[in-house]
Amino acid sequence: MIPFERAWPYDIVMKDVYVPSCPFCSKDNVLLPLRPRELSDIRTGKKRLLVFPCCHNRVTVVDADQDYLLTDTKLRRA
Repeated sequence: MIPFERAWPYDIVMKDVYVPSCPFCSKDNVLLPLRPRELSDIRTGKKRLLVFPCCHNRVTVVDADQDYLLTDTKLRRA
């Protein structure tokens, strides 16, 4: 089972990856420095360091599905 406190939703809009809000600073509609083709690499087991451009906090993305990015860091309070 995926640990929900380590997952964060994302959307793909016109070949850009967005999160509805930053888990650290709560800024809305953050464009991530991540491309949709990189998500397929992440799904096959490749880890990816992700730096949020709004507040420069970073997490390692370890897996992804169609809706959520799974990270190595707790992003929500359980």
